[in-house]
Amino acid sequence: MSEKKELKVKSIKNGTVIDHIRQNRAANVLSMLNLPDDETPVMVAINVESSNMGKKDIVKIEGRELSGEEVDKLALLTPLASVNIIRDYEIVNKFNVHLTDEVIDVVKCTNPNCISNSNEPIHDKFYVQEKEPITLRCHYCERTMDYEDIESQF
Repeated sequence: MSEKKELKVKSIKNGTVIDHIRQNRAANVLSMLNLPDDETPVMVAINVESSNMGKKDIVKIEGRELSGEEVDKLALLTPLASVNIIRDYEIVNKFNVHLTDEVIDVVKCTNPNCISNSNEPIHDKFYVQEKEPITLRCHYCERTMDYEDIESQF
């Protein structure tokens, strides 16, 4: 007799669930969020079967909701991700991250000679050239950055 067993992951009372993270990128997401830390419970699932993506990662963060800045960074790391805000065990807000055509003050240009890396009072600004795979172009020096360049900043 063959019995199918299922591993259940504990529900969180309050916090954030990040779903549809591109396969093997949960660690990058955790790094960007400065997790794990000494106080925040985090659950991570890596290479989970997905009907839409084939494989995906999932991150559950107890007691913390993502800021707008963190959501913008998340869109750069894994543009297909969805975010669920949980309060009292219920989903109160669910949305997909959105990668805009311009990225402002989220990452820095990798060109050390770019004016954005000087003491000038300007904003870091990039144009999204490609969404998949992601490629950004600096507004000031026109240097392009790929996923590895972006990932290294988190």
